Amino acid sequence: MAKHGKKYLEAVKLIDVEATYEAAEAIELVKKAATAKFDETVEVAVRLGVDPKKQDQAVRGVVVLPHGTGKTKRVLVFAKGEKAKEAEAAGADYVGDADVIAKIQQGWFEFDVCVATPDMMAEVGKLGRILGGKGLMPNPKAGTVTFDVTKAVQEIKAGKIEYRLDRAGQIHAPIGKVSFDSEKLNENLKTLIDALNRAKPAAAKGVYLKGISVSSTMGPGARLNAASFR
Repeated sequence: MAKHGKKYLEAVKLIDVEATYEAAEAIELVKKAATAKFDETVEVAVRLGVDPKKQDQAVRGVVVLPHGTGKTKRVLVFAKGEKAKEAEAAGADYVGDADVIAKIQQGWFEFDVCVATPDMMAEVGKLGRILGGKGLMPNPKAGTVTFDVTKAVQEIKAGKIEYRLDRAGQIHAPIGKVSFDSEKLNENLKTLIDALNRAKPAAAKGVYLKGISVSSTMGPGARLNAASFR
């Protein structure tokens, strides 16, 4: 079992693991309990009442957090001609087609998100194994395969995140940094949970939001009153 440092053990005392908190109080506690020397990310874990093995109960989507995540993502756009110029004007960090594909095949990964115009997907498909393995493959469901490259780039830069159900039936997502105002973290959290509620599969039965907890990268978690979000 991993040994926790003195600071972590002090932080744990702030949060009652048996208790459930209202969102505002939980966020305040998580901020107080974050003792790392860097600006920790505040993360949310949501346990959903769905069966992750069933295709018709998959939960996946994107949401733009009103206050961003505190991390500016480096965006690569696969596009040609006018669409390439549009992507550059929108603030994409890298834009290209065959040249960039060749570079990635040689091991270049200086980017966080990939966007592609639909006409580029036959070429980008050659990178399926490389990008897919890192969760970077452009995907229409995530809004990253589109001719509207301006909107795609601007939303990613503004704080768009992708959420996806894992094998344990949970969603994990960042909602900002410990340095954010509690109010901003609270609004980002509410926006994420609202998106999850809208994404509820028709096949899901019983309680959908089973459990919600917030924590910082290195700190202990606080359980939220999930019923208040239903």
